[in-house]
Amino acid sequence: MSKRQLSFCLSGVIIFVHLPLKSSRGTVFVENTVDRSYNTSIQWLRGIIQSVMNGWEKDHPDDRFWREPLVACASADDPIFDVLRESVFPDQAKPAELLAGARTVIVFFLPFRPEIGKENERSPFFASRSWALAYPATNSLIEEINLSLMKKIEEAGHRATVTPATHNFDPVKLISRWSHKHLAYVAGLGTFGIHQQIITSAGCCGRLGSLVTTMPLPVSERPGREFCLEKAGQECGVCADRCAYQALTLGSFDRQACYRQCLRTDEHYSDLPLVDVCGKCCCEVPCSYTIPAAS
Repeated sequence: MSKRQLSFCLSGVIIFVHLPLKSSRGTVFVENTVDRSYNTSIQWLRGIIQSVMNGWEKDHPDDRFWREPLVACASADDPIFDVLRESVFPDQAKPAELLAGARTVIVFFLPFRPEIGKENERSPFFASRSWALAYPATNSLIEEINLSLMKKIEEAGHRATVTPATHNFDPVKLISRWSHKHLAYVAGLGTFGIHQQIITSAGCCGRLGSLVTTMPLPVSERPGREFCLEKAGQECGVCADRCAYQALTLGSFDRQACYRQCLRTDEHYSDLPLVDVCGKCCCEVPCSYTIPAAS
């Protein structure tokens, strides 16, 4: 089986994991190779998500945070779920543990508008107010999207289950049993940057949601290369320069220091719901809104 090396940063230590390029159904992931059934499925899912987003912005005219969504699918039987449990986090949940008879994991990305990232980058110490406001709004939107997807899937005669958009992590280790970022990689939405964010075709500035279903759907392709310039052997490191809190360097990530800064932001915006966010490392960097071009 063909393999490639993908690196994760866990608790400040870079871990290199060899992940297969084949799905559990034996289909080789070759970039830019799709079929009609895959396109139809993705268009159907994206249409549901976009409809919910349009309705949300109509009902909440001040919530103009997002660009067009991305969506991808992974097989619930993908062997990478075993690799993640063995090499990244032993308590990582598998799709079948969330839903008996699981066939597919659907993952979607809601990319932020560039002005949200620009405002956050300009904010001197804490996350900007617009970045903080986008957090609870996006959490609520993700919940609405998941409920709508579940309804459509159930109308088609299948079952689905969801997990929270956030705060489903171990409060001590700060690691999630159902990591939307890792799911996004498995589903082919993008690859990890050294800033621990997923870099998609719409960049890394945004939020992820996911659900598990018994509906069989064609799996998405996984990228055949690293999207992060630094991990692809190009000189970059802008995201590490953005972090002024001793959480991120070119060679390590201190998730405790990162979360301490997120909690400072929440304390700063005491008039808002829980907004333990920062996002400085993914704002106004080469991968903020697109896949960066290699030099």
